[in-house]
Formats: sequence, C-alpha cells, structure tokens
Amino acid sequence: MTDTTITAAAAGRFTFPGTSISVNRMGYGAMQLAGPHVFGEPKDPDEARAVLTEALALGIDHIDTSDYYGPHVTNRLIREALFPYPEALTLVTKIGAWRDEKGDWILERSPDFLRRSVKENLERLGLQRLAIVNLRMGGPEDDIATPMRAMRRMQDEGLLAHIGISTVDANQVRIARDIAPIVCVQNQYNLVHRTDDALIDALAAEGIAYVPYFPLGGFTPLQVEELSRIATELGQTPQAVALAWLLQRSPNVLVIPGTSKRTHLRANIAAAGLRLGQDHLRRLDGLAHMGKGPA
Repeated sequence: MTDTTITAAAAGRFTFPGTSISVNRMGYGAMQLAGPHVFGEPKDPDEARAVLTEALALGIDHIDTSDYYGPHVTNRLIREALFPYPEALTLVTKIGAWRDEKGDWILERSPDFLRRSVKENLERLGLQRLAIVNLRMGGPEDDIATPMRAMRRMQDEGLLAHIGISTVDANQVRIARDIAPIVCVQNQYNLVHRTDDALIDALAAEGIAYVPYFPLGGFTPLQVEELSRIATELGQTPQAVALAWLLQRSPNVLVIPGTSKRTHLRANIAAAGLRLGQDHLRRLDGLAHMGKGPA
C-alpha cells in the first residue's frame, strides 16, 4: 500500500557542489509526459499537468527535462503547469540531440547546435538562465572536449549556471572537469545494470551528484522475480523497492523516476521513506546483471 503521508523530503537532501542549489534526493523525470516513445503529445494533457502540480505538492523540487522530449512537449507542459516557478524548484535540462519527423533520436553536439538548444530551452521554459544543463554524449568513444568548451562559453556568458554530463565514462568525466566544473553525471544505472559502480563511488568522494536514468528499467521495465518477492514481503511495489535501493546505494545518488499518472507518482515517492534492511539489501545487491534490463 502506498503511504500518502510520505513526501520527497523523506529521501534527504543533496547540495550540488560549488552551488547554492539544494534539492530533495527524490526528484521527477518529465520524459514520460510526452506521447508514446517520448514523441508527440500526451494522451491526456490535463493529467500530465496534474502530475507536475502534484509532484511539487509532494515535495519534489528537482525536475529533469529536455526540449527534445516530444520534441518541445515536456517543456511546454512544465511551463503551462508550474510557471511562475517556485523559488525552490530546480529545473535541469539536457542538450545534445534532436528528434526527426519519424521520432528517431539524432545526436548532435556542434557548438552552434548546443547554443541553439540552450536558447530554445530558455524560451520554452520561460527562463533567462538555466540552472543546470546536462551535455548528452553518445558513449566513451565521443570527443567531449569540444562540446564542453562550448558549454563553458555559455556558462561564462550567463546562459546557464552549472554543467552536468550524461552517458559518459570516467575518462570523459576527467576531461570535462578539466574544462569546467561538473555538478552531476547522468548515466544508465539500476538494480540490474551496474556498470557505473566504481564511477558512483568516485563521484561520491568528490561530492558530485550521480543521477541514474532508466532507474526502473526504462522502455523495458525491470522484471526480476527476486525483486517482486522482496516487494511482496515489504508490502511495497517493485518500483518503490528498486528506487529505495538506489537511494541507499550512495548519498550522492538522486533519483528522477518518470510517470504520466498521479497514482504511479505517489507509489514512486513512497520509496523516499522506505528503508531496506541488511537482508533485503544483500538479496537486491545480488541482482546485478540479472533479469531484463532497458532496451
């Protein structure tokens, strides 16, 4: 059963390094507010806006978004539902890709494209400066130095306050940090996809946030029998247990589960107040690279 008295504040707080931005570690990812496959309009725009409103009411003060979700859909919905934004709300966006007319994801990181993307995010969100912008890379083989220098220039100009990076390895993190301070890393990570274990620990030692995308498996939800058994034992949903495990994984982990339904939102936020015992943690730790991960 979902405990409706639990709010995002129960997850504890995190302050991004070198900033005055402090957020509850339980956040919200806006990607699923767009249509199927993150493309087009949502089936129920009123419910999408209601999810955003309720997220804030339940203590969410950190929303992850991008102008290429939809494209342009989630940022528009956020502005429609929440503008003027509460002072305590931190909006984090992502650049480095666009969607073609078929809905395919096209990576692009030329300086001109990154600048245009920042300005489009500013315009659609109704902001004069973006608090945190994640640079989306395509993998460890990509050159991160050139786009990072473009990010640094926009930071120096005041278009964005702080920089994060996404879909990167430890070497790219090192290169990026030589160019500009990095406040967060956003990579794929969940109960069954643990490639970043060492990176999480290294970032924690530096006080840098780690934000796992696909925390519940992404487009192919986590389906692991042991997770379901533990959830039944605890009287929780498997999703809440998986999120609680992430929150207990390391104090620098911020979770941003997404949903387009208020009922699912409440169930996810229940994870903020769930404390897993040593036996359950041991069993969950044993699920690495088992089950069905994201596509």
